[in-house]
Amino acid sequence: MIELPIDFPHKPPKNYTYEVEQFKRNMISIWLRDHRSYDYNNGKSVKTIWGFYDSKKKVYYAPINSKTVGKEVDVRDTRSYTSMQLKLNPLELAFL
Repeated sequence: MIELPIDFPHKPPKNYTYEVEQFKRNMISIWLRDHRSYDYNNGKSVKTIWGFYDSKKKVYYAPINSKTVGKEVDVRDTRSYTSMQLKLNPLELAFL
């Protein structure tokens, strides 16, 4: 059974859980599953890609999409919903 990396810093938001799947030999994909039901998919839960983790290099990557690994990220700069980085201008950064 594949588990979240030991250094994964986030706890899932309310009504969500993290799931891990083998992506490539040394790479796992981390998914965020929303357990609420939605009408568009007949009441089933939905999931979205959080990011990727290379177990050999011990680094995290932001996704481009669920099948494409993006740039390496510092896990401390990620959020519980996604590892994608925010592209904020200086004014927007002032409000964080």
